Amino acid sequence: MSEGKKKIALVGNPNSGKTSLFNALTGMNQKVGNFPGVTVDKKVGGFKDSSGKGYRVIDLPGIYSLSPKSLDEDVACKVLFQPEAQEHPDGVIIVIDASNLKRNLFLATQVIDLGIPAIVALNMSDIAEKSGVSIDNKALEEKIGVPVMAINAKSKEGVSELKDRIDELQPGKVTFFSPSDKMKKLGNDLLKDILNVDHDYRAFKLSVSINRYSWLEDKQNALNRAFSDLDINPKKEEILEISERYRKIGKILPFVMAEVAPGDGPKAITAKLDKYLTHPVYGFIIFVAVFFLLFQAVFSFAAYPMDMIDYAFGWLSGAVMDALPSNMLTDFLANGIVAGIGGIVIFVPQIMILFGLVTLLEDTGYMARVSFMNDRFLRSVGMNGRSVVPLVSGFACAIPAIMAARNIDNWKERMITIMVTPLMSCSARLPVYVFLVGFIVPEEYYFGFISLQGLFMLGLYLLGLLLGIGVAWVFNLVLQNKVQSSFILELPTYRAPRWGNVWTSMINKGYTFVTEAGKVILIISILLWGLSSFGPGDAMQKVDEKYDKMAQTEQHTPQHIETMRNTEKLENSYAGIMGRAIEPAIQPLGFDWRIGIAVVTSFAAREVFVGTMSILYSVEGEADNIQALKEKMKNSINPRTGEAYMSIPTASSLLIFYVIAMQCMSTLAITKRETNSWKWPILQFSYLTVMAYVASLITYQALV
Repeated sequence: MSEGKKKIALVGNPNSGKTSLFNALTGMNQKVGNFPGVTVDKKVGGFKDSSGKGYRVIDLPGIYSLSPKSLDEDVACKVLFQPEAQEHPDGVIIVIDASNLKRNLFLATQVIDLGIPAIVALNMSDIAEKSGVSIDNKALEEKIGVPVMAINAKSKEGVSELKDRIDELQPGKVTFFSPSDKMKKLGNDLLKDILNVDHDYRAFKLSVSINRYSWLEDKQNALNRAFSDLDINPKKEEILEISERYRKIGKILPFVMAEVAPGDGPKAITAKLDKYLTHPVYGFIIFVAVFFLLFQAVFSFAAYPMDMIDYAFGWLSGAVMDALPSNMLTDFLANGIVAGIGGIVIFVPQIMILFGLVTLLEDTGYMARVSFMNDRFLRSVGMNGRSVVPLVSGFACAIPAIMAARNIDNWKERMITIMVTPLMSCSARLPVYVFLVGFIVPEEYYFGFISLQGLFMLGLYLLGLLLGIGVAWVFNLVLQNKVQSSFILELPTYRAPRWGNVWTSMINKGYTFVTEAGKVILIISILLWGLSSFGPGDAMQKVDEKYDKMAQTEQHTPQHIETMRNTEKLENSYAGIMGRAIEPAIQPLGFDWRIGIAVVTSFAAREVFVGTMSILYSVEGEADNIQALKEKMKNSINPRTGEAYMSIPTASSLLIFYVIAMQCMSTLAITKRETNSWKWPILQFSYLTVMAYVASLITYQALV
């Protein structure tokens, strides 16, 4: 055993209650990080038994076998197979769903054959009994050769007793599979040297499934030569293992399972609900209704805390300005650091609420049905059913949506999902849409209640969705992937949500966003502050001198002078120079330099567009004077064209640009984090910018 606290790994099938047991064992004594080199969540916690002895526990990703088919499963297998791995456990708790004993025992027997000290946590026995099955724990313990404990992870029944039996962890007394004579010969002669392992079953499993293990790519050629020399077919050997395991499991089941009178249990209820929830017509209608309510809830529930955070950081920024001397350092603290942190924290309510609601749907079993219903269509454009959650979540916020894509097993489908998610119109675009639609569509209603402007905005959302599907189809043709995609999905029984899981998910996702993507956002926020606050030479000083003299004349109110000062400073700043520099490139789109600056600054957050335009047009108090801003923009004439700066063609072009262009720097940061590379966010930013430019150009030129 390792020195200090023993390391215990939780291993089990998806939906076996493994994560619920992890939460029951650790409470809030847990943290979420990443496994080295990948973006797979690593949940680590601690607990003590009744004697006060401490243990370190890691919740491995759910797997069905030791032959990985996804990044999550690959990571779990690496931890179990490699004694030198950082998280290799001293022992494992194998979590088994009692209502699916046969399937769960397949993984359990594989882990036992690895020789790692183990104990089985038999979960959901109550569900099994309601389905007409009773399991004899003592008989099961005798047949599989490791301790067996009945628990209920949801109610925490048996969890304390399980903690006290951790010291009984022991290697299995029963061997469930023995490699063929050819494989034994290979193992004795060569295999253990190639793979650097000293255990028969580990050597066998790593060799026959070597193409599935990312960390063994450099060993593949040597193993393939060895297989060829001894005329061994690794796929055939793997099939023999599967057959042998299920044969032995089939012999065990009659001794450990007994039939009892079934009730109207979860499986019967599930069958009745699925008649409607997975129906081709009713199921789709229910799906649309559920997600409509979900996003209404995200908008409604997040609005108040986001307003509070916005107000709090606005107050804090003002307090810093009032408390400290008026100089560049104070401005940096108030408008760089404080505003930058505020730009991170303000997203947290949306992220926590969205992931809380998605976890709730996952816990009930409904999310698996959503993936099942949409898989066929999404597969035709290079994604799969698991892409539904990121795509739909993108209508609230691309940041948690892209984070949700990590649940997609296939690399290619995950990348395509991440690359097209920004085309879903997020909530931050809504203020821009509302503002610009007013220049194009009159405020009229059909039948007294159907808003023409509302229908137009619905069209913008649908446009983003359709473009996303089209781009996904293109990426599907371009991206190459050696691994054949498959979508095998278990439809779990419906069950009541585990509120502890929901709360833990909310906390973990919020923490992950703040600590990971937040660092990049803060750096870019400070950079944008610098670009907006400084200019070449003494340009900014001259602006201050000009308006200091104007203040002495008392011809304007102090507030109006400050607004004009800020407008001219922004125009002469590096950000303003950037706006002037890009004006020749954006003029064909109908944009002037002010819109150029607003487009640049709104990369921090899309909502910034309206505020920037308010400053540039010297409108005091954007919240109370949106209509005044609209009137001023309509009445400002472009001398080059003789038309208003914000005409219908310009507003239409700008709307199309915002529908397509990269959402914000937060999205770029989270794409970098999730792909662990700058290549993908650069490609994402580039293709969206080019596509937005071309679409805006066509729109403007067609309307003028």
